[in-house]
Amino acid sequence: MITTGFGFETTALEVAQVADLAGRRAVVTGGASGIGVETVRALAVAGAEVTIAARDVDAGQRVASSLIKATGNKYISVAKLDLSSQASVKTFARNWDGPLHLLINNAGVMATPLTRTPEGWELQFATNHFGHFTLTLGLFNSLRAEGARVVNVSSSAHLMGEVVFDDLHYERREYDRWQAYGQSKTANILFGVEAGKRWASEGITMNALMPGSIATNLQRHLTQEELQERIRLSGAATKRRMKTPEQGAATTLVVATSPLLQGRSGLYFEDCNEAHPNTGGVLSGVAPYAQDPEAASQLWKVSTETLSL
Repeated sequence: MITTGFGFETTALEVAQVADLAGRRAVVTGGASGIGVETVRALAVAGAEVTIAARDVDAGQRVASSLIKATGNKYISVAKLDLSSQASVKTFARNWDGPLHLLINNAGVMATPLTRTPEGWELQFATNHFGHFTLTLGLFNSLRAEGARVVNVSSSAHLMGEVVFDDLHYERREYDRWQAYGQSKTANILFGVEAGKRWASEGITMNALMPGSIATNLQRHLTQEELQERIRLSGAATKRRMKTPEQGAATTLVVATSPLLQGRSGLYFEDCNEAHPNTGGVLSGVAPYAQDPEAASQLWKVSTETLSL
């Protein structure tokens, strides 16, 4: 098990203090809000050139301007990216030029009402997995150029649902928005398991993480009552405290920068350290099905076939 010396209270900036990312280029999806902002801030403080990939370019520009002033790093830019749109994702990847050392697959949607993309895909799976899958494969040559790390922001919600391959998009079963969110977060972890096998010789690694329970606009599809109920239920199961966005981004920074992860893929981290296997009855640790090599291989096959990649 990888232990880093950091923990629950650690902030992203504390991790950045011991990281040197000078000359490194990073993309952060969803970098214009929530823990994405703090991830961009910390990467910039560590010296990286950072691109904020965001649906709302104006919001991204405001964040970039603020962070340039705050960090003194003038190499923070913004590019349009809507992960629910395959056309947008492919345009972003096609327009990327040069090497890419860090891809932080941070953006996502959570607990949405049943919504389908124009292709008929369930929105959470289409955004949280398909969007990042297409993006990562589209950037493969840039990631391969100098070796890179891909960081997938997953969630303890992966414990709520494994990937149901015979009905990914709720065409035959009743829609459950938390189960749907859970399977998309399981997919984030499985992606790294298979990528590690396929891309080890390319020098690309991919790992996943749980940032923590953080109040951000990820919860925009929940009423205040629903949000409080989720927090209450999670606390009852885990004694979990809420994190600030600065603390929530810390595990992302650890997975992106720690030398302890050199050459490692398919792992899952929480509170800045590698997570133990889930033992049941608690909303922490990693589920065995989320690191199952057969499920990971099947997910890759289904994804490439569905997306024609």
